[in-house]
Amino acid sequence: MAESPGTLPAWATWPEPHEQGAYTVGIEEEVMLLDQLTWALAHRIDSVLPRLPHSRDNSFTAETHGSALEIQTGVHGRIDAAIEELGALRRELEETLRPLSMRAASAGIHPFAVWQEIVVTAGERYQFVYGSMRELARREPTFGLHVHVGVPDPEQAIHAANRLRSEIPLLLALSVNSPFWQGRDTGLGSARTPLFQAFPRVGVPRAFHTYAEYVESVDVLIRSDAVPEPTFLWWDVRPQPRFGTVEVRIMDAQTTLADTAALAALVQSIVRLEVEEGAHTYDCGIPPEVLDENRFLAARDGMEAELIDHDRSERVPARELLDDLLVLCRPHAEALGCGPELESARRLADRTGARRQLELSRSLGSLNRVVAVLADDFLAGA
Repeated sequence: MAESPGTLPAWATWPEPHEQGAYTVGIEEEVMLLDQLTWALAHRIDSVLPRLPHSRDNSFTAETHGSALEIQTGVHGRIDAAIEELGALRRELEETLRPLSMRAASAGIHPFAVWQEIVVTAGERYQFVYGSMRELARREPTFGLHVHVGVPDPEQAIHAANRLRSEIPLLLALSVNSPFWQGRDTGLGSARTPLFQAFPRVGVPRAFHTYAEYVESVDVLIRSDAVPEPTFLWWDVRPQPRFGTVEVRIMDAQTTLADTAALAALVQSIVRLEVEEGAHTYDCGIPPEVLDENRFLAARDGMEAELIDHDRSERVPARELLDDLLVLCRPHAEALGCGPELESARRLADRTGARRQLELSRSLGSLNRVVAVLADDFLAGA
């Protein structure tokens, strides 16, 4: 059980379980703002946010860069409800942008943006980011998909986060959606991953014995004024005490709602699997060197990757690992009501966002046209 509130700093107090029960889900996606004439990034967040009706309830928020915006759903018991809200918010954003000759799209990186054109948002949080990281903050913006899953007890959340570390490479492989950078084919499925790696406090976190150990590790950074609060630790997976969730952050933003639904269902099912069936122990499991190598292989090769199986000391196709994971997750998905969304992960594995962008580039012959298709697909299924 959680420690008594008096022994924890205020930021670390774990909330009571949500009224919708355990394993609730919330989705955050970072999207790009586009100039409809050139399909370049449009650094106009300050003119867009005031026009969005739901910006007042934090459904839309600014990001570090003036061409980026985050969409946040509320808390839902089921994936289909979260995706329905996300679709409605995408429509609202699109309707707001059209009169401004702007569009929105979702992918891990804008295919041809260059850092010289980047503008940092004026907000206090983002000026702090720029002040602490200087010109690193002006590199091309990256766009991620973050999935929160409610866990009632912080110790369970720590154990689930520990064990999720081993699934991070596979989730990345399935989500790759940024093959282009500065107008070039990078040869990577997710160029976003190494680009974001330039920031501090990113990557696969270490495992923690207890929630108290996690709290102290973060609080020393806050007490020493290195960071103002815990959300400045941009780990691939982290507890999120403010919401009482485990948050998975490794994934590239997805172009379509259907692909977002598949990944969110997989994350929700894995969290339930680890809480319900995972051994509640301090689980180092895979050595950090193997985790880091698998993360790189996943970013490079996507679902064509062969990831290191530590127990067998051999490389195993990502598709085989996904098949095994889906078998373990299926009963949990059924219990959560997201069985169809989980099964659609197989479809995504066959044609990731990165593979689709590459195919579009070859058939259309222009990255501007690729971005135009990404913008059209932003409302697909909405």
